[in-house]
Amino acid sequence: MLRLGMHVDNWRHFDVSHEVPCQFASDHKLKYVEFGTIDGDYFIQALGYNPHIPLHSDPLKLKAYLDSLKLKTSQLDAAYPVSSPEGQYRGIPYTLRAIQFAKALGCPCVDTTDGARKPAGYSDREVMALIKQYYRVVLEWAERYEIVINIEPHGPYTTNPDTMEQILGFFDSPWLRLNLDTGNTFIAGQDPVKFLRRFRDKLSHCHIKDVSESLARAVRGEETGIASSVVAIGEGVNAENIAGCIELLKDTKWDGVLSIECEAAPGNVEKSIDWLRKEIAR
Repeated sequence: MLRLGMHVDNWRHFDVSHEVPCQFASDHKLKYVEFGTIDGDYFIQALGYNPHIPLHSDPLKLKAYLDSLKLKTSQLDAAYPVSSPEGQYRGIPYTLRAIQFAKALGCPCVDTTDGARKPAGYSDREVMALIKQYYRVVLEWAERYEIVINIEPHGPYTTNPDTMEQILGFFDSPWLRLNLDTGNTFIAGQDPVKFLRRFRDKLSHCHIKDVSESLARAVRGEETGIASSVVAIGEGVNAENIAGCIELLKDTKWDGVLSIECEAAPGNVEKSIDWLRKEIAR
């Protein structure tokens, strides 16, 4: 069953707290929201101008708020670059705290990814060793807490299907899975439908992003990720691929959440919801 949700990051550029996107999700009869997380304090968030959630805040208080809106959390985004040297001493503790928060919140999975660039001075072999050690530590916690750790294609290692296959194959664990991102795979020069078909058996969660024609023309094949779609889902050059992914998921009877990543300019998310509901029902 395909279920529709959205990332609160869609409101990051609009200087609002998480209550604004959560109320929007409730008003538009979505069942799921996805939160970005902050490991520490960020004064903009503390002042009420950022929708992401500090991991030192009270997850039970957040859960009670979401319950009041009849919302659930589909995923926590704790995507400190697993490919960076700093990931070993900053990223791992960050992800571990996200696992604990997710367990208390009743959230099934935590998202991770690599950095936008390869770290200077490191060979690919050395970076892959860093990534493997990152997941070795994180999965020990994930298995105890029963929280899925997703890998999102977002950087040079994870948007490369061959390298992604190596990473997903590091450990034979049902707790290490994939968060497909239709926009990142497309902007990296991949075919999102082929990418999904290759890793369908590992899929746990899905980010739905379209791509504007101008952005695709400027950076496709040169960049590996974008924050969110600046056009409504269905109005960009990635719409056909998104529709193809949805059909593949329906054909294979996948059960999970499609999380909308679309900048919340007036009307954008509303049009995205309408288009996706029609595609899911088609």
